[in-house]
Amino acid sequence: MGRVRRTHRAGALVTLLGTLFLFQFLLLLGGAPSASAHSAVRDTDPREGSVLKTAPREVTMTFTESVGITDDSLRVLSPENRRVNAGDTEHVSGSSDKVRVRLRDDLPEGTFTVAWRVVSADSHPISGAFTFSIGEPSATTAAISAEPAVNPASGALYDIARYAAYAAVALLIGVTVFVLACRPPSTQPLRGLVRAGWWTLLGTTVVLVFLRGPYERGTGPSTLLDPELIGNTLTSRPGWALLARLVLLAGVAVFLVRTEAALRRPGPEEPAPAPASPPTTASAPASASAPTTASAPVSASRPTPAVLAVGGSLALALAGTWAVAEHASAGIQVPLAMTSTVLHLLAMAVWLGGLGALLTALHRSETPLPAASVHRFSRLAFGSVTVLVLTGVYQSWRGLGSFDAVFDTSYGRILVVKVCAVVLLLAAAAFSRRWTGRLTEMTRPSKTRVPEMAVSVSVAASDPTSVPTPVPPPVPTPGPTTAAPSPSSPSSSSPSAAGAGGGAGHRALRRSVLAEVVVGVAVLVITTVLTGTQPGRAELETAAAAESTASAAAGGPTASTTLIPFDVGTPGGHGKVQIVLEPGRVGENTVEAVVIGPDGGIATVPEIKLSFTLGAQKIGPIDAKLTDQGGYWGTRSLNLPLAGTWTMKVTVRTSDIDQVSETRQVKIAR
Repeated sequence: MGRVRRTHRAGALVTLLGTLFLFQFLLLLGGAPSASAHSAVRDTDPREGSVLKTAPREVTMTFTESVGITDDSLRVLSPENRRVNAGDTEHVSGSSDKVRVRLRDDLPEGTFTVAWRVVSADSHPISGAFTFSIGEPSATTAAISAEPAVNPASGALYDIARYAAYAAVALLIGVTVFVLACRPPSTQPLRGLVRAGWWTLLGTTVVLVFLRGPYERGTGPSTLLDPELIGNTLTSRPGWALLARLVLLAGVAVFLVRTEAALRRPGPEEPAPAPASPPTTASAPASASAPTTASAPVSASRPTPAVLAVGGSLALALAGTWAVAEHASAGIQVPLAMTSTVLHLLAMAVWLGGLGALLTALHRSETPLPAASVHRFSRLAFGSVTVLVLTGVYQSWRGLGSFDAVFDTSYGRILVVKVCAVVLLLAAAAFSRRWTGRLTEMTRPSKTRVPEMAVSVSVAASDPTSVPTPVPPPVPTPGPTTAAPSPSSPSSSSPSAAGAGGGAGHRALRRSVLAEVVVGVAVLVITTVLTGTQPGRAELETAAAAESTASAAAGGPTASTTLIPFDVGTPGGHGKVQIVLEPGRVGENTVEAVVIGPDGGIATVPEIKLSFTLGAQKIGPIDAKLTDQGGYWGTRSLNLPLAGTWTMKVTVRTSDIDQVSETRQVKIAR
């Protein structure tokens, strides 16, 4: 009956966990592709919908984090749908989040379309398009595909493999740490979990290597074996991380084989040979015979420092293969973010993987799990939770950026749900710790003095040549002393009573650990959704950029024109200088300076100097480096890094010795 009951419990557990993982799978399939990317467009030059007087030399795009590109990541199409790129797409020098492509010199007037496709630092591909015009807007025949950045079939397979790898590494690291640190008397039920974790992680890593190319390029699974896509994957940062993971898994296999002794401690189904019991006399009771070692649990040995060092190094390196290829490798405070990500992943693996090992040992082990092993895991889990909380707080701050993003962004709202689930998980863990403490108290050796009669019987039983001396039973005394013993008396602390209490404690511990596992899987599901959501910091930046672009498209200023009178104090040495700053926003700007003489016509001067200073941020003066363009002075490479009210200083020289300087305030938008 006990085995049947355990089988039913195991079947119910498998069904419950399978239902939760199915829910996670449906979330993966039902997630919106547009929300899966963490990077977003911050700015473009030319801006979307802008109308330029002159043709730009290049198209530049700035993203919220570093992006990966290919030669044709930016494609600029003329109104006749012809490519006008003059070279390959490249990163702007010193900026991994800014890309550009140079254009031909003979661009016609009309509306141009920029189609772009990049891969964000967290390995998600994103794509889109925008338009700008030269001279005046026109009709365009450029056809831009409306297909999503990721092929639905390739995206679903890639996500399944990716999150299966997360579960596998948690199982592999968590169960191994449980065996080495908690030292259960029998590891037979846990060997299968270790093998399953290793093989699953190996298989998903190989699958990810082949799926990475179709996932990035937006093609279907039919291009899985395309040599060009595989080559691109193996030369990219995510591909290097996957290859490193395969090499590390080989090292993990060697480590597990070398520590086979720790993973093969015999359980009750593998009895150790028992020595022959000494003969007993007929007068000795059967229960007094020497116990055999067939049913005694084998004492667990502590892992050596070398085993801990090698195992810890392999675990750190495995976790690092996720950190170097995902969101932590880009943005602010990259070294600290990668360290936090590695610690967060390891703590998650030790806690949740260890919970799976603990639940398996409680349900499937023939030998009851000692309270000492449970107590060791309780302390290990407490440390893991502490690390999870500290690293989680930092990663939340890094992803949100401000308190407004907590409730104003999808990332913030999902994060609140995750925090609530973690609080519930901690409550379940508190119940487990309470039952662990009770089990420890139940199994603590009793300090009750052994009665003399029991000592006599024990001595007689241990010496078959001795003749037991009969001990007369005590004569009961009439009165209240013959009452039933109290629960606190030695007779109430019999082994049967302790065993009954221990069995109840183990059952309660199983239920609380099962609750932890269920809530833990729910936390993983929420985390899956969270990792596929744009961080609040990037979402707010994208919204601000979109608002600025919409303002410009709705008729907002796309250029700044300033007319400045000047007078050098000589006859005919006065007039006006007209300065056109386009688009008058953060980034590269085009400047045209025209001198209007006293008669209202265009005048020529030997030199015009122009500089910009942002006093509030202590930036500048930035020299515009104007050059004579034949009739006017100008430049196409004035870079203004911040929005705000800048002080523009213009110096007009009318002769070798006569010049005058004037200043004006000009607003630079985002």
